[in-house]
Amino acid sequence: MKLGAFSVSLNVKDIHASKQFYENLGFTVFAGQLEKNYLIMKNGNALIGLFQGMFDKNVLTFNPGWDENAHGLDEFDDVRAIQRHLKSKGIGLISEADESGTGPASFMLTDPDGNPILIDQHL
Repeated sequence: MKLGAFSVSLNVKDIHASKQFYENLGFTVFAGQLEKNYLIMKNGNALIGLFQGMFDKNVLTFNPGWDENAHGLDEFDDVRAIQRHLKSKGIGLISEADESGTGPASFMLTDPDGNPILIDQHL
């Protein structure tokens, strides 16, 4: 399976303080909207999403169809194909993508330790 770009989506208390902290670590704003309480920050190939008030926990995020620069990939596994594969392995999902759709979609699952994982396709 090709899961695409990987990032950690952090549930932050104060997005301004978190932005400053990660800028001090060498990250720069790559995408997002501060006024909407989310930013994607980048340092080399490392991606961190800062989300205030959107998630209960930190989330591992994969973006099928994207590389770490949010450029579309010519070949990738569609989110629905990934979902079908995981379900065939008996992995339970928290939310599911519409199997009859095409294009952007997402689903969520948790790992054995309860860590949320978001598979979020934007193409």
